[in-house]
Amino acid sequence: MSVWRKLVTAVKGGVTEAAEAVADSQAIRILEQEIREAKDELRQSDHARTQILAKCKLAQQKVDSLNASIAQYEEHARKAVETDRQLALDCAQKVAELKGELDTEQQYLDQFTQSEKQLAQNIAQAKNNLRRLEQQVDMVKATESVQKAQVSVSSRHMGANSKMKTATESLQRIQEKQNMRNAELQAAQELAADESTDDLEKRLADAGIKGGKSSADDELARILGK
Repeated sequence: MSVWRKLVTAVKGGVTEAAEAVADSQAIRILEQEIREAKDELRQSDHARTQILAKCKLAQQKVDSLNASIAQYEEHARKAVETDRQLALDCAQKVAELKGELDTEQQYLDQFTQSEKQLAQNIAQAKNNLRRLEQQVDMVKATESVQKAQVSVSSRHMGANSKMKTATESLQRIQEKQNMRNAELQAAQELAADESTDDLEKRLADAGIKGGKSSADDELARILGK
């Protein structure tokens, strides 16, 4: 039962690791997709900001024009008051109307300006966040590639070491066999040399030149001679 539990635990552990690997890989793809979508949204935000800036420019031109018109009618009123009071009053009325328009346009301009500033800050912050996220994703992918290369190199190195060990052992066996063969050849040569010497000695003895067996008479004569 204990072995079965260990087996089940090992299987679950392998399944969990495989699931985590798939999830991590999927997470990277999701982040990359979100980055692409965020870039598209930022491009749209930049376009929206451009439109707001254009409205700001138009509103500023309108405000400048109204201020110029107000200044002009005020000058007309000052000049007309001495000669034509009604004309001066009409000019003053015109100034009042223009100021009403100016207040409205100034409100638009202030709103556009504030919106543009806030949008610019948000876009800048979003771009910074996106840039950091891209850097992190690139770093994770680069680290993953390096680690895979290291694992591959390590595995090959271990395999090479194993092959080198096997090859070295084979070489040693071959050398031992060769040494044994050399020893056998030397022994055979020595035996052949001994046999050749014995044959030569026998031939010399048979010819009465060297050695040979001494007869009893010869041995007795040698003894008496002493």
